[in-house]
Amino acid sequence: MLEIRPNCECCDADIAPDSKDARICSFERTFCKACAEGTLHGRCPHCGGELTPRPRRPHNLVKDFPASTYRIHHDGCGTAG
Repeated sequence: MLEIRPNCECCDADIAPDSKDARICSFERTFCKACAEGTLHGRCPHCGGELTPRPRRPHNLVKDFPASTYRIHHDGCGTAG
């Protein structure tokens, strides 16, 4: 199940669970739209994969399957694991 992480790994901005601006790679690394399209040019700095819009969980399922609260942040959008 998708974790729906709460922040951009690049700039550490909060990303709401239902945001249309979240982008993820196939390993679920999470970025805001600004970093994904600007700084990262659509590619994950960790795996090199494409960054695509993150699916949003239907509101009726959020109570039973809440978004993650675990934050991941890498200064400067580096390649740290």
